[in-house]
Amino acid sequence: MDFFNLAKKYFFEGLDSLKKKDFSDAESKFLQSLDLAPDRVSVLINLSAAQLKLKKYTDAKISLEKVIRLEKVNPEPYLNLGLIEIELERFEEAISCFDKAINLKPDYAEAYSNKGNVLNELERFEEAISCFDKAINLKPDYFQAMTNKGASLHQIKAFEEAINLYDKALFLKPNYHEALWNKSLCMLIKGDFKNGFPLYESRWKSKKIRRVIGERSFHEPIWSGAESLKNKTILLYREQGLGDFIQFSRYSQFVVSLGARVILEVPHDLMDLMSNLHGVSRFIVKGQSLPAFDFCCPIMSLPFALSINQGNISSFSGDIQFQNKPNKLMEWQARLGSSSKKRIGLVWSGNPLHKNDHNRSIPLRDIIPFLPNQFEYVSLQKEIRVDDKLTLELNPQILSFTKHLKTFSDTAALIGGLDLVISVDTSVAHLSGALHKPTWILLPFVPDWRWLLDRDDSPWYPSIRLFRQEKRSDWSAVFKNLSKALRIFAEQN
Repeated sequence: MDFFNLAKKYFFEGLDSLKKKDFSDAESKFLQSLDLAPDRVSVLINLSAAQLKLKKYTDAKISLEKVIRLEKVNPEPYLNLGLIEIELERFEEAISCFDKAINLKPDYAEAYSNKGNVLNELERFEEAISCFDKAINLKPDYFQAMTNKGASLHQIKAFEEAINLYDKALFLKPNYHEALWNKSLCMLIKGDFKNGFPLYESRWKSKKIRRVIGERSFHEPIWSGAESLKNKTILLYREQGLGDFIQFSRYSQFVVSLGARVILEVPHDLMDLMSNLHGVSRFIVKGQSLPAFDFCCPIMSLPFALSINQGNISSFSGDIQFQNKPNKLMEWQARLGSSSKKRIGLVWSGNPLHKNDHNRSIPLRDIIPFLPNQFEYVSLQKEIRVDDKLTLELNPQILSFTKHLKTFSDTAALIGGLDLVISVDTSVAHLSGALHKPTWILLPFVPDWRWLLDRDDSPWYPSIRLFRQEKRSDWSAVFKNLSKALRIFAEQN
């Protein structure tokens, strides 16, 4: 076999491996093909695709830059370079690549759609919507662009328009689980729990979403609410964040009321806190060996399985009990000491790794000017960011016990000695609400779905009051309303 035909053979074998998602073998075959017949554009483009999947971004860029040198009018390498820049979170560079692709091919729907995705990441939602519109006009069956446009519409609170787009995408591809998931988030934030929670279950059918929320798999069936639990054992386990677990693990007592023996798998930091949940037969720290069970259910599927809706949500108000931890409470009361002022706990930042952290967390220095001096303030932050450490040092009137907050049990005991908790949307806000402590939560313009819309209370927690942004990324109105509410609070009792 001559070099040309052998190179061709390796190329087609590489395409076959690429189709089978064996990216390492695909890369190997494409490299073998190039050794025999260098500078073949089709091989270099497919090689870059395999290298992108293998996260060999430098190698992929080298392959694409060779294509650009060989074919300066080919738009495809610019599109793929843009995808690499997205992976490297170099968003402005990605936009530049997509613009170059569009300049070479004005009807390049994929380039418009990917540019829209980048603009979404940069929270330039109106510009993103314009790009998605161009992509859809060029390619009317482009269900991915419809779904991504829906995500932009969600962020400007155009929920009905977003839902209509998801429905169009699902008409074109009925099992497109990203559209189902996004539609569920629109329905849930609007309070349509009856239709939203069933769609929320679509998260397990999307690889993209499973990577984000974390997937567990067991041989035992997942309980959906339809199966009888009489004399059965069910495992409830954590999914997503600690706040999610605190909120919905309280509903385990209603699973018990269905005749089940409940095993609750608990994150290590929450074990001491959760050990008093009513009715749970056994608590297991995540990572320990699990006993036998008949069914399992991720904690975020309980609202669906229990058919929770706006009409019955108030009856699902199981609480976390902490009164039977007198030693822990006394330890923290002694640490706090006495005070003639009301005490207010502060939580101004959450997990810095959270995708939406930049919208949820607030620098401490921005809040301090709006805190009246009639109160004694106590930091509930377990971890303090570098900038906030300096702010705390300059404001000794805010007590900080960071080094003593070992677990959520410590945080709960500290909350027990306070009159009010003010928090951004974090797990501590859920903890405080679950303990029935008066809690004020500061929410971004588009909050997490559970906080719903256009209300200052929460059906999930009777003691919670919500303060909402009126404009994206603008906390000024929230701070003014907070300061006014604190002055009123100071005059009460």
